Amino acid sequence: MSSLTERIIIRGVTEDGRKFRPSDWAERITTAVGKVGAGRRIEFHPKVSMITIEGISCVLVDKSLEQDEPLVFVFLMNFAKSNRLQVEDFQQG
Repeated sequence: MSSLTERIIIRGVTEDGRKFRPSDWAERITTAVGKVGAGRRIEFHPKVSMITIEGISCVLVDKSLEQDEPLVFVFLMNFAKSNRLQVEDFQQG
């Protein structure tokens, strides 16, 4: 299991401090990297999750995703870069 220091957070805030829109962006991006499972329900990727920090929607990415599924990792990082979102190592505490 990954430690907290082995994760990246993509914050729903742009590099210049504006709140990213649409407000459901984190749900959309985590759904995009999920898959359709039994009963046609979305199964979220086990290494990508949505969290809210201080009222800001964020996506938490396990760094091992870069090794395990590099295309998914690159997709997420390119999304963040093209939308100028804040990306940093996740440290809780």
